[in-house]
Amino acid sequence: MDDVLAEPLARGLDRLGWPSVTARGLNAALLALADFPLEAVIIVMTKDAGQDREAALRLKAARAPLRLPTLALGAPPRSEVADEGAYDLTLAAPLDPIQAAHRLEQLVRTAVAEEEFVLRSQTFAEHGRRLPHVEPEAGPLRVLTIGEPAPKFLGLSHALKANAAEVTAAFTAYTAFDYLHDRAFDAVVLWGGETQTEALSIAAGMRRNTRLYHLPTLLYLRSSRQADLSEAYRRGLSDVAAADTPESETALRVIDLAKAYRREQAVRRALERARGSGLMDASTGLFTRELFAAHLARLSDNSHGGRRPLAVAVLRIANRPDLNSARAGGWLDRALPQIGSMVGRLVRAEDTAALIAPDVYALALPGASEAAAFAAAERISAVIACTAFQAAQGQAPFTVAFDIGAAEVRYEDGAARALERAAMKSLGRKAS
Repeated sequence: MDDVLAEPLARGLDRLGWPSVTARGLNAALLALADFPLEAVIIVMTKDAGQDREAALRLKAARAPLRLPTLALGAPPRSEVADEGAYDLTLAAPLDPIQAAHRLEQLVRTAVAEEEFVLRSQTFAEHGRRLPHVEPEAGPLRVLTIGEPAPKFLGLSHALKANAAEVTAAFTAYTAFDYLHDRAFDAVVLWGGETQTEALSIAAGMRRNTRLYHLPTLLYLRSSRQADLSEAYRRGLSDVAAADTPESETALRVIDLAKAYRREQAVRRALERARGSGLMDASTGLFTRELFAAHLARLSDNSHGGRRPLAVAVLRIANRPDLNSARAGGWLDRALPQIGSMVGRLVRAEDTAALIAPDVYALALPGASEAAAFAAAERISAVIACTAFQAAQGQAPFTVAFDIGAAEVRYEDGAARALERAAMKSLGRKAS
């Protein structure tokens, strides 16, 4: 454990809402894992890469069958890293807390999605359906490089190709966004050039696009003296490297980011394929009431065993006076399949959305607090409230609003009780 690296990182993560526990040794780490609801591990590499790898594997085994995202901070030899699955991601030291928080969020989300796929496969198997295995896309990793063809930047492109990556070069922002619109990439590398301004603008533009939001992006600088790390990570950069870092090392960092992203995308595609299982509600693509109940019980057991939060939310179409004519004329009933489909499309792939009554929807959100579940329900409500639905001829289109409630699953009460509390809150009643 290198306190020079670990202590400022721990303090920074605490400030950013990622409470940390520092363990100086494997035994202390195993005790912390048993005593605290830890979501991820950062291992500060030592000179003994084999011992570090063994510690990572022991910690993962202690959490099994649940996933424990593990980030290696340092530069272990490649032969010691990925083949045995010890680390989900490696980043060079020092690590800015904002960068660490971004990477931890991605790793935890991927772990939650992988667990959800396993649980959903078990639920579906009980009902006579099997989901296909998660299979990351085959073929070379696709990397888009953006910036002028400076010698150092070209050197990094050659190093990426040497690692079997397929590299596409864009020399301007306009060309880059054309490529990003037309093709799928696993990572993006931005050249800092004389200043970071244009590169940071491109990164910010990518983060405003929902399709590109999670695409890993590395900023490659002419010199480490250019680096304003906090600003770069606030703009959504995944990593920052300077040209005085060996090109081969930077290329491997890009490859790691691209592999992690491709794995995450594969898990989400697998979860999306559940819609075609034949078990979902035919009109909306949502979980049926019975399927949701079975899956929620499994989610609750998994949440307790892994000491990971689980929250539920209920969205009930509000009974407003301006909906009376739409209800009476059957227009609301006609809109319900579209509304339900929108609910399903507005949640994360790892969340479970269900139709539990003709105009009542339920969500189960693994890894989320009550506040996060309520925020997700509010976001869904706000988006659907902006949609106009067809009414009778001569009448203005109508909109719908939701009464919402959320609750975190408490082990002593169980998932059904949490759903009941959320439903009572959606009705404006006091929930115990």
